[in-house]
Amino acid sequence: MNNHYILLADCKDEIGITSLISTTIKNTNSNIFHLDHYTDVQENENHLYLRIVFDQNDEVKGLLEKELNSRNIHFKIYDANTKVKTALLVSKEDHALSEIMLRANRQEFPIEISCVISNHENNRKFVEDMGIPFHHVEVTKDTKRQSEEEITEICEGYGVDLLVLAKYMQILSPEFVDRHHLKIINIHHSFLPSFIGANPYKQAYTRGVKLIGATSHYVTEDLDAGPIIEQDVVRVNHRYTAQDMKNTGRHVESEVLARAVRWHCEHKVIVNGNKTIVFS
Repeated sequence: MNNHYILLADCKDEIGITSLISTTIKNTNSNIFHLDHYTDVQENENHLYLRIVFDQNDEVKGLLEKELNSRNIHFKIYDANTKVKTALLVSKEDHALSEIMLRANRQEFPIEISCVISNHENNRKFVEDMGIPFHHVEVTKDTKRQSEEEITEICEGYGVDLLVLAKYMQILSPEFVDRHHLKIINIHHSFLPSFIGANPYKQAYTRGVKLIGATSHYVTEDLDAGPIIEQDVVRVNHRYTAQDMKNTGRHVESEVLARAVRWHCEHKVIVNGNKTIVFS
């Protein structure tokens, strides 16, 4: 998508909104490469969501901003050439971390991994062998606030736009989450809303489930209850132990997190309250 802009917009649905935007783009001799829209039909008021990919030129961004602001349309315009600067946060397990790092290294999605931050040292060699800065920030019950301040300072130093919790097994404070509003993506090792909290595979084993899954979501103050970006499941049976489920679940977790991060970085996600519209 070289030399393209990406528009994400949403507003009260009215006749002619999509035409207005496409005509504004056309009038600057900018070509539309992709257009996707969705209308959420509600009893009282329908809501429109749009994603449009179009040519960059000297006029188009300014004219669009003027037109959309005049009509109180909520929107963001992104430069498709700009990679999303990202910090990966991890504890001990490496499967989600390595999946994102390897996909980024293959340039599968527009992401720049600025650094990896961990409360353990065991992933340092792998990260540094990939040429990525590794920061160890110890977290204890007594130092949690100071640790989060240090994480924020590290991220600000790199100009980070996105934090990915790649199996970072710490509960973030409401203050930290609020500071990074809708800029933190987590992977939860369960098909939410089932088995919220700790040891979901043990919970699933005890319940005798036949499907286990993973959920990637934006982090909010409510534990494991933020807007869901992506989910997937895999079938299990009575022969699976809790550890078997955990081993199988790692593959689902890695895949689900990678898809969520990709869609976020490709600017395909619009958040509406506690729901998302994903133009995948």
